[in-house]
Amino acid sequence: MMSAHRIARPFVVLLALCVGLVAAGPVAARPAPRPPVQVPGAQVAPDQEAAPAEDPGAVVPPERSTARKTAETFLAAMNDVADGLADRLGDAVACLDLSGINEIIREERGPGLAIDLKEVLDRLGRVDTWRLPDVPDASPYVLHRRPEGRIVLERADTGEWLFAQETVAALPALLEAVEDLDRVVGHAIEHPLLSAQWIRGRVPAALRERAFLLAHWQWVGLLLLAFLGVVADRLVTLVGALLARALLRREHLAVRADTLRTSLRPFGLLAMALTWSWGLRRLGLPDDSYLFLKVAVEFLAALAGVWGAYRLVDVLGEALGQWAAKTEGALDDLLVPLAVKSIKVFVFAMGVVFLAHQLRFNVLGLATGLGLGGLAFALASQDLVKNLFGSVMVIADRTFQVGDWVLIGDVEGTVERVGFRSTRIRTFYNSLVTMPNSALITASVDNFGARRYRRWKTTVSVTYDTPPERIEAFCEGIRELVRRHPYTRKDYYQVYLNAFAPASLDVLLYIFFECPDWSTELRERQRLMLDVIRLAGRMGVEFAFPTQTLHVHQSDPPTGEPAGFGDQRAVNQASLRGRQEARDIIGTFGLDGDKPPPVRIEVPAEESRGESGDG
Repeated sequence: MMSAHRIARPFVVLLALCVGLVAAGPVAARPAPRPPVQVPGAQVAPDQEAAPAEDPGAVVPPERSTARKTAETFLAAMNDVADGLADRLGDAVACLDLSGINEIIREERGPGLAIDLKEVLDRLGRVDTWRLPDVPDASPYVLHRRPEGRIVLERADTGEWLFAQETVAALPALLEAVEDLDRVVGHAIEHPLLSAQWIRGRVPAALRERAFLLAHWQWVGLLLLAFLGVVADRLVTLVGALLARALLRREHLAVRADTLRTSLRPFGLLAMALTWSWGLRRLGLPDDSYLFLKVAVEFLAALAGVWGAYRLVDVLGEALGQWAAKTEGALDDLLVPLAVKSIKVFVFAMGVVFLAHQLRFNVLGLATGLGLGGLAFALASQDLVKNLFGSVMVIADRTFQVGDWVLIGDVEGTVERVGFRSTRIRTFYNSLVTMPNSALITASVDNFGARRYRRWKTTVSVTYDTPPERIEAFCEGIRELVRRHPYTRKDYYQVYLNAFAPASLDVLLYIFFECPDWSTELRERQRLMLDVIRLAGRMGVEFAFPTQTLHVHQSDPPTGEPAGFGDQRAVNQASLRGRQEARDIIGTFGLDGDKPPPVRIEVPAEESRGESGDG
């Protein structure tokens, strides 16, 4: 049966692709080109139109104030780039009208387009800049005209003279058409290693032909990139699992295999997205295709990163839970779930903001809108604030801790979990009660788990024919058992003959156990009761039970003082005998030594594996 993360993974990729399609949208529509005019000596377009009106608030840089200065600036900057001054590439990019390219990829596309334009101009012939007009108010000019497109300089709305949008759009086709021509002027610019131009210049000519929107080498590159993404996914998941297991083993922590596997899966997806993002920039795809794939891959990477951070919190929570279980105090058992949930809320909130930023949403405007609705939200979240304050009060006042036996109103049971909104209590009927934390602000909480001592009051009934000395010895023997038992309170206990019952002499046992939980108390109570039974057997004391005996008695005159009355020596000897018998019992059954640990209820290994399996 396929696991949940394998079923969900294709849907995550599909979601990213859909989001990329929606967020990218169509590339900004390019306006229809204005009818241009050739440079002096060339044919002038018959339908010249006036230059566009300049924005009165715009400041035009001097180096792009006329067609001549723009051409000179561009050529000088690109010649410097060819000589090794890479920082001059930005001046050349500023001479291109990139407003027709989506702003998501505009900055990334600019340098490559500037290099392509320089390559085209070097192969089409020398540009005589002195022929270009040096006045701001002029009509657009055509430097070169070819079937694949025109190289036009025109004045933008900002007043700058730039290489027109139609020229920028036609550059890929122009470069493909002239790449076999010899260079007329200028020097070749060394393309960066593994760039689209570098790869295209080294593939066979047959792979440069187009088929269904893209060149053959681009389709091959996409196929190879998809394969590399899958390899990166598997490799990161495998290496991450090995490193995580080694780290957890060094810290002596154990995390379930399914938790570790699901936590590392998003990081494999992130590695896949980063591999695709790296490769797409080197395929020279058309703007529409590249924009769609870029947004989809970036969203996939952001989603995988947020998902991975959220899953890592589960691993952290499981490790912290094991660390808290090793400590003696129960406060950390209470704080760990709250800390894990707080981190999850923080990761979720930051993930939403990050994803909104990746999709180019106006996060500031969204926050402003939330601020306007803050009052209504505050009024609607009064209960949430009360519950949060209740959880803070439980932690600050240490009202109870996880594992405590509590009585809150009419709800009695063991505390299982304390969250931000509610507290879960497992009743002794094994039902689960969820109590809002706001109720804890005013409720009366009876915490039985906070007891230092657990009182036990019972009666040991012996038969009426038990001699007084033997009863005295028996009571002293029980006191010695109390003094020597590891979990009994030593500074206060009562063991005395207390009542003449209809069918027995009743010895009162009023003692306290110092136990951390009920299970340990029951174990120690049983241990003490068994020792009392053993003591009675050794001393010949018989326990009474309801009986009726008919005595036929013939009275005789008393002949002397009753046996044992006022004999202090017999009483002392009986007490010594009782203490000795108690010591013998304690030593025989291994209680005269180290204090045994509290009771720990352990689940058999077979059952634990069955509960934690994938099912």
